[in-house]
Amino acid sequence: MRPLAHPAIEDVQLEGILHALSDPVRVAIFTNIAGAACAQTCSAFAQVNDKPVPKSSLSHHFKVLREAGLIRSERQGVEMRNISRCAEIEGRFPGLIPAIINAHALQAARAA
Repeated sequence: MRPLAHPAIEDVQLEGILHALSDPVRVAIFTNIAGAACAQTCSAFAQVNDKPVPKSSLSHHFKVLREAGLIRSERQGVEMRNISRCAEIEGRFPGLIPAIINAHALQAARAA
């Protein structure tokens, strides 16, 4: 298997983060990972916003989040474990991630 690409924090761009989080499924996945106390497996997101997400789509969403620098993924056996890079991003773009998470929560509350 080829190694997973994780950009150095210096290479993470604001435009890449905003693009990655412009998709409702990806922002839901990211906010869940960011709020979790431990690593999350890809299979935990088979349903997002009460809708099934095909494995191929999940793979794409995780790749976009990883390449944008939002998550770090590690293979453990057949599972992929994902953690957020919020602390690193906070150092590069102070206040960005909390603002995005709060905006997502407000939008979800309005929709409910």
